Amino acid sequence: MVFCRLALPASAEVPADARQLIVSVAPGWDSTSGRLRCFERAGREWKPATASWPVLYGKNGLAWGRGVSAAASGRQKQERDGRAPAGVFRLGKIYTYDSALPSGASYPYRTVGRGDAWVDDVTSPHYNQHVVVDPANPPSWFARQKMRHDDFAYRWLVEIRHNSDPPERGAGSAIFFHIRRGVARPSAGCTTMAEENLVALIRWLRAGERPHYVLLPRAEYLAKWKAWGLPEPGAVAIP
Repeated sequence: MVFCRLALPASAEVPADARQLIVSVAPGWDSTSGRLRCFERAGREWKPATASWPVLYGKNGLAWGRGVSAAASGRQKQERDGRAPAGVFRLGKIYTYDSALPSGASYPYRTVGRGDAWVDDVTSPHYNQHVVVDPANPPSWFARQKMRHDDFAYRWLVEIRHNSDPPERGAGSAIFFHIRRGVARPSAGCTTMAEENLVALIRWLRAGERPHYVLLPRAEYLAKWKAWGLPEPGAVAIP
């Protein structure tokens, strides 16, 4: 087992009280696939908590997102650009078609009903927010933005809080972990994986551990891991 020893700098991008960290590294900015691994922290040590899993990103690769990390120069995530947001992000709620989480899981969740929607309309005051409407009398935009499609890929949605605090119009919306549609089929901007791996991640998550997600291209990870308080590159599956 590999342990990652590091002295957390005062300006660490990962908050000092975060004790669960999901780390994903892509070969480059235009990569559509990479690897992901979960870590737990005790004191100043990051300890791998899972094996390394293959994941898929946006069909056009990555771009800097709006999370807890400082603003970075370079391509910025935009609505419908087909890129997954890079940076450091808090996690939100789990949304599921099921009435309960997998056995052993303990995390805030909502069972998605017929009136649930996630708004991606940049002109809406509810942009990049979860809303609930009356499904018997839905607004005109609801059909395209509803969350209940009975689509296997959306059985489990783990919110990645990109562009959330507060949302900036046009900077990207509805970013989640969810089930991949195929081993080589990238997403519109989410991080996707095999269902068994996503279920394992859900069982591992604990809200009290303040889980965060880090997604970076290889060169950025190697340049920033120490200053940002991330696991050593040797413990991360860097493609």
